[in-house]
Amino acid sequence: DAMIHEIAAHIPPSVSSFLLTSETTFEGIALHYSRVWTNAVQLVDSTTVTVRRSLKKEFPWIKIVQVVHVQGKESIEDAVEFAAGSDMLLLDSGRPSEDIKILGGTGQMHDWRISAEIVRNASLPVFLAGGLRASNVRSAIKAVRPFGVDLCSGVRSDNVLDTRKLSDFMSAIYPELV
Repeated sequence: DAMIHEIAAHIPPSVSSFLLTSETTFEGIALHYSRVWTNAVQLVDSTTVTVRRSLKKEFPWIKIVQVVHVQGKESIEDAVEFAAGSDMLLLDSGRPSEDIKILGGTGQMHDWRISAEIVRNASLPVFLAGGLRASNVRSAIKAVRPFGVDLCSGVRSDNVLDTRKLSDFMSAIYPELV
């Protein structure tokens, strides 16, 4: 948290800085947020509309990004519920129902048809995550039409940012810049 705070303090306000938290209660999220002071909070586990609205009331300047773990068609209903009190949704491939919750960073894809339906029906920006890499990101964007993409494991080697993979990823999105 100290490192997040230090980094966030040096980021211009026009650039989004994110706290990813698995806290689910207002108190837990607010306490975590008060240690870092980013301008966006990504809720990687399910929260209630009351929690999200309480966060916006207490910290009106932050953007709330609620993660929807796309596991099946029920995720469409989850997305509708999670949109209330959120500024954005992020569709990922976690498995929060496991005995030990998996809340992202799996490197696994999910059903993009479900994601596309969520995007078509969403009233707010929707980002796509989950197993995105240079070899599939153009197809993902074409199939889902998200507001943006979120990446992690697809540009890492041995859990470290791989600049070659990142370059290949960006080239796959913007081949005209190569």
